[in-house]
Order: sequence, then C-alpha cells, then structure tokens
Amino acid sequence: MEITRVKIGLCEADRIKAYATITIDDCFVIQGLRLTHSKEKGYFLFMPGQKMPDGTYVDIVHPLNNETSQMIQEKVVEEYEKIADESLKRQVQK
Repeated sequence: MEITRVKIGLCEADRIKAYATITIDDCFVIQGLRLTHSKEKGYFLFMPGQKMPDGTYVDIVHPLNNETSQMIQEKVVEEYEKIADESLKRQVQK
C-alpha cells in the first residue's frame, strides 16, 4: 500500500492544526482526517468518525495495525509541515 496523495487544509483552531484527505494507490480516497498537536504528546492523527446517539465517536475507517497508522500519520505530518511552512513564509512576505 502506498499513499499517493495527501491534501491538507490548514485550520486556525487551537488543537486541530489541519484536515487531511489521503489517496491510497491512486484508487481509494479517505477524507476527514484531523491532525492535532499538543506540547505533551506531539502530533496525533484522528481518523474520520461519526458521533453516535449516546455521544461517543466511532471511527468510520481505521488502520488495522500500528505500522500502517504510523505511516499514514508520518505522511500527513510531513505534508502539513510543508504547507504550514509555505503559508508562514507568505505571511512574512506581506
């Protein structure tokens, strides 16, 4: 499995840094991933989920092992840092 595209939408919220869409093997798209960051734990990627009537959340899609989860998170964080850096540079130039 290969992540062939990562699309990042920056977010101005305190905890959520970005929303992401990933494409796997140029044939399967997952939308609605949320990238968060905290000083204590660093980056964490939440999979798309649905709120249930009892108030709990259930992942709609999720990796089946830690290696896949880590690989997805690394790709999203890498693209986020690139996009965030470019955005910061544009703001400084203004």
